[in-house]
Amino acid sequence: MSRQNLLPRTAPFGDGERASLDAVLGAASPTQRAWLAGFLAGLDAAGGQPAAVPAAPPKAAAPLTVIYASESGNSETLAGTIAKLARKQGFKPKVVDFADLDLATLPKAGKLIAIAATWGEGEPPARAVRAYGELMGEGAPRLDGVEFAVLALGDTSYVEFCAIGKALDARFEALGGKRVAERADLDLDFEKPAADWIKSTLKALAPADTSDNVVAVDFARAATGEDDEAEPSREPLVVEVVEHVNLNSSRSDKETIHLALAFEDGAPAYEPGDSLELFPENDPQLVDEILDAAGLSGDEALRNALLAERDITTLSAATIERFVKATGHTEAQKLIDSGEAKAWIEGRHLIDLLAAYPAKLTPEHVNTITRPLPPRAYSIASSRKEVGDEVHLAIVAVRYETHGRARSGVASVHVADRIRDGAKLRVRLKPNRHFRLPQDPATDIIMVGPGTGVAPFRAFVQERRAIEAPGRSWLFFGDRHFLHDFLYQLEWQDALEDRSLTKIDVAFSRDQPEKIYVQDRIVQNAKELVSWLDGGAHFYVCGDAKNMAKDVRAAVVKAYETVKSSSAAEAEAQVAALERSHRYQQDVY
Repeated sequence: MSRQNLLPRTAPFGDGERASLDAVLGAASPTQRAWLAGFLAGLDAAGGQPAAVPAAPPKAAAPLTVIYASESGNSETLAGTIAKLARKQGFKPKVVDFADLDLATLPKAGKLIAIAATWGEGEPPARAVRAYGELMGEGAPRLDGVEFAVLALGDTSYVEFCAIGKALDARFEALGGKRVAERADLDLDFEKPAADWIKSTLKALAPADTSDNVVAVDFARAATGEDDEAEPSREPLVVEVVEHVNLNSSRSDKETIHLALAFEDGAPAYEPGDSLELFPENDPQLVDEILDAAGLSGDEALRNALLAERDITTLSAATIERFVKATGHTEAQKLIDSGEAKAWIEGRHLIDLLAAYPAKLTPEHVNTITRPLPPRAYSIASSRKEVGDEVHLAIVAVRYETHGRARSGVASVHVADRIRDGAKLRVRLKPNRHFRLPQDPATDIIMVGPGTGVAPFRAFVQERRAIEAPGRSWLFFGDRHFLHDFLYQLEWQDALEDRSLTKIDVAFSRDQPEKIYVQDRIVQNAKELVSWLDGGAHFYVCGDAKNMAKDVRAAVVKAYETVKSSSAAEAEAQVAALERSHRYQQDVY
């Protein structure tokens, strides 16, 4: 981000002096500029000498602790934004990941902002589980005298919308904290309301006595441009599909698409572990069904908007409330009043609401009822060092049936059914600095990725091959059938041959009467696995958060318990230590 040049080139300063002054003034608040103007005017009036008044000690910037619980990175991004704005408003912010949070520091925070995402059905993000559990436990410290505010992120397609943020807000108050701003519960389109909330909250947290205090500015940061460090563009890029291949056999009951995307002006600077957001289009047939149910067939402008801009599958309690408000539908109101709405929406989509509670809608009603269509993020399955200006993805087509109606994943089936070689897609890079290869390439790595969870590990292996990493690598892969669902099988065999992959253990759940999963292979290899971890190996898990990730973690705890002949509590502490040292990393969904 380039700074605005405030001083004209005709100003009586050298180039270096103008740059320094622009850096300082560009980062200064209106209060700071006014003070400088008055100071310089007074200095000139005194003949160029400052008035001989006792020097008042500068007031220290007000400390502000910003803690975040993030899974996809949105909470972390907002925490960084808060810190930048707070610094310019006279605060001294400290940003802390929940994964690194020491609860003993909270009573000393003074001023506290928490940004928390809710994961799945009302659970904290994986990295936040430990600190969140401690905060909710009996041993949590009192927060008397701490002023706090909570920003909650969630997804209204889940019943427990913003549950973690709500719980933190209540817990801080129960521990004696003073709420200075009302909690905001934000859906996927959170950018604008989050910006408004941050602005008002920082104002509420500002010290009351600022009349005789110059707002602090970090001149070192201003001069170096640290606050304007480069960030990935939020604007989508257009890419071309250069490869579209079904990785499963024709006899599989699954369809996993390997998608290779080419960037016309060069791929963004992604790293193994990052994700790519894909901007999908809705199913045209479903769009037409909704238009017909709403009495709006033939409205081409609305049809185009529903295809590419509006979320037409998500159904939540909030959707029903907006529907009732827009239409005044009495029967739908009864569904809300009865308390049955949350149970009724399970497994249903917007089309079910329109079919069950017919109403003639206007285009404005449809826009009010729906929310913007969010992009879908997929783990990148390639390394730039091997594929150049391409990005590879592995996307499994989601198809199922509920309430007598066929359903499909918006992005995955768009890719599987309506995208082919040569097609154009809009995408956006989504970095994930919490899922990275070790800095030392000699460090061993253990990767657990069943199904499409193997995608980032294809990138890991490609990267380590390209840099000739001396560290060992071990992959646990699982799916349904060896013959039909062994994703990237030939590539793994080549990697074993060239030693970019040291070892692979597979689990195909449907190839024998008793189902076998990756967590079973972990337990079977407990002794060797613990030996690798004791030797400094990093452990990575990617895939399903609801069951697989929890089962894998329990298997690692069991491995320590068995190999070390330790108690369950001692084994749990050893795995928790891996997590706190960032040697146990998860990218789950």
